[in-house]
Amino acid sequence: MEEAPDPGAGPAIMVRGLVSRFGSQTVHDGLDLDVQRGEILGVVGGSGTGKTVLLRTIIGLQRPAAGEVVLLGEHVAWDGTTTARLAGRFGMLFQEGALFSALTVGQNIEVPMRERGDVPKRLMDELARLKVGLVGLPPDACGKFPSQLSGGMKKRAGLARALSLDPEVVFLDEPTAGLDPIGAAAFDELILDLRRSLGLTVVMVTHDLDSLARICDRIAVLVDKRIVVGTMAALMRDEHPWIQEYFHGPRARAAFDTAARGNARVGGEEN
Repeated sequence: MEEAPDPGAGPAIMVRGLVSRFGSQTVHDGLDLDVQRGEILGVVGGSGTGKTVLLRTIIGLQRPAAGEVVLLGEHVAWDGTTTARLAGRFGMLFQEGALFSALTVGQNIEVPMRERGDVPKRLMDELARLKVGLVGLPPDACGKFPSQLSGGMKKRAGLARALSLDPEVVFLDEPTAGLDPIGAAAFDELILDLRRSLGLTVVMVTHDLDSLARICDRIAVLVDKRIVVGTMAALMRDEHPWIQEYFHGPRARAAFDTAARGNARVGGEEN
């Protein structure tokens, strides 16, 4: 990847012994995970493996049956206090953007600022315009309602809201789902640009093999109620049947080959 994470800074996220249950169904059973600062980590897994549950647990919205989560040095308590203390230090892009339909894009971006209660209205409006530009939306997008936006624009507006308070960590839930290949590739490049310019740590649930190959430093695979983490190249050598099937299909090979050619071109230009 273009910007290697800084291992000396310590993990942005630590998960230890995580157990998630819904009634008699166990989704995670003793899950351990470290996410390094400045890293882009992709999260994949089959249906029902708890990808979104993992994100919600890390940010304090889903109480686990057991285990410990440390987010940016704070032990997550799942009682609202941790989320309050970390307000502004992490952002979340939910599936489909999850914008408030009755609010304009600018008003959506200002929601986290209003929750702080100490940001003047004029400054909020200015910051909203800056965030709109940061994610590549035209200036007039601030005054539009979500119903007036394309799917790709909704994703960018949701990302602008996630970046409202200049977070250190951003969580993305299926950010390129429903986008055409050109729109998805443009969103991937946006994430790389934001990581480079803002020093973001990114945790991204996705099924997009091109995204995994293009922008992720490592990939976390949820399988058998646990997690396997590695680079795409390493995971392609893993002997687990589901991982083999996922990373050795024709679409995976094409994505990996494309990323490898792109990296080779970059390396050739630098030498």
